[in-house]
Amino acid sequence: MTQITPKPGIMDIALYVSGESRLAGRDTVLKLSSNENPLGCSEKARAAYAAAATDLHRYPNTDHAPVRRAIGEVHGLDPDRIICGVGSDEVLQFVVHAFAGAGDEVITTQHGFSMYPILARMVGATPVTVPEADRRIDVDAILAAVTERTRVVFIANPANPTGTMLTPEEVQRLVDGLPQTVLLVHDSAYTEFAAGADGGAALVDRHQNVIMTRTFSKIHGLGGLRIGWGYASRQIIDVLNRIRQPFNLSNAQMAAAEAAIRDTAFRDHCADLNARMRDRLRNSLIQMGIGCDKSFANFVLARFADAAEAEAADAALREDGILVRRVSSYGLPAALRITVGDEDGVTRVIDSLGRFMADRRGA
Repeated sequence: MTQITPKPGIMDIALYVSGESRLAGRDTVLKLSSNENPLGCSEKARAAYAAAATDLHRYPNTDHAPVRRAIGEVHGLDPDRIICGVGSDEVLQFVVHAFAGAGDEVITTQHGFSMYPILARMVGATPVTVPEADRRIDVDAILAAVTERTRVVFIANPANPTGTMLTPEEVQRLVDGLPQTVLLVHDSAYTEFAAGADGGAALVDRHQNVIMTRTFSKIHGLGGLRIGWGYASRQIIDVLNRIRQPFNLSNAQMAAAEAAIRDTAFRDHCADLNARMRDRLRNSLIQMGIGCDKSFANFVLARFADAAEAEAADAALREDGILVRRVSSYGLPAALRITVGDEDGVTRVIDSLGRFMADRRGA
C-alpha cells in the first residue's frame, strides 16, 4: 500500500462521464448526446488546420496573438483582455487555481455543469450547491449562499443541461449583490445559439469581478480540437496568464480557431438552422405531452412523467439507433437532454418519441 496520498478533496471528485458514442450491434448511430454541431466545422477552419500540418515541428507562439486579435475584431473586444485555453474548461481551471483553495467556497447551482464542483475540489475548495427555481438559476439563492469564504460563483448562461437562461437584468442583479472580492464566472459556451446575447461581454466591461468564458466546441464545431477563451479585466487576465502553460495551444488549434471565428457566415448559418430545428423539436415534444422548457442552447431538455418513463424513452431511442444524454447525475432523473441535429436528425427523434408516446398512451 502506497503512503503517497493526494491532497484533500481529490478523492471526493466523481469522474466526469461524457456522452456515449456507440451502441452495441450498430455500425452507425445518430449521436445527440454531446451537444455537437451537426454541420461539423467551417470548411475554412478545416483548410487552415490542414495547412498547419506543414509546421508540426515548430513550437507554437505563446501569446495566441493572432487568435486573440481575430476574436477581438469579430466580437468588438480588447485582445489584451482575452486568454485562450484548451477548451473553455481550461480557462475555468485557471480561475479556481488562481482564486480559490483550501478553506474557500465555490458556489454552483443545482443543475449546473458537473465540471464546476470538480474544479472546486481540484484545488481543495468546498463546492456549495444552491437550488434552482423551475430549472432556472435562482439569483436570490446564490446571493443567500455567499459567505466570507466565498471566492468564485459559477453560472452557465445559457445553462447546461436545462437550456434555460437568465435575462441581462437578472445577471446584473447578481453581480450587484456580490461582494467585490467574489469572482463571477459567466460561462457562455452556448451564447451563439441565444439570439442577440453578448455572452456577458458588456457585464465584464462594467465590472472588475466578472469573467466571461467562451468556446469553439459548440457552434464553431471544433470540439475535437479543444479550444476556448475567456474575457475579463486586464488585471484578472494577467493573473490567469501567470499560471497558463506557455504552449497550451498548438499551431493547428490556433490556425483552425482563427479561421473559424472569422467565418461569420458559417456561424450565422448554424445559428439559424439550430433555432429552426430547436423550435420544431420542442413544439413536437410538447404536442406529445412531454415537458420541455424554452431552450436558448443547441439542445432541449425533454421531461417525462418520472424516471421510469425517461429510461423507457431512452431505450426506445436506442432501439432506433439514437443516442441522447441521461441527466440523472444532474439531479434530473426524469429527463433526457437531446442535442438539436439537422433536419433529418430532428425528424428521426420526433418519429421515434412519437411512436414511444403513442405506445405509452395505448398501454
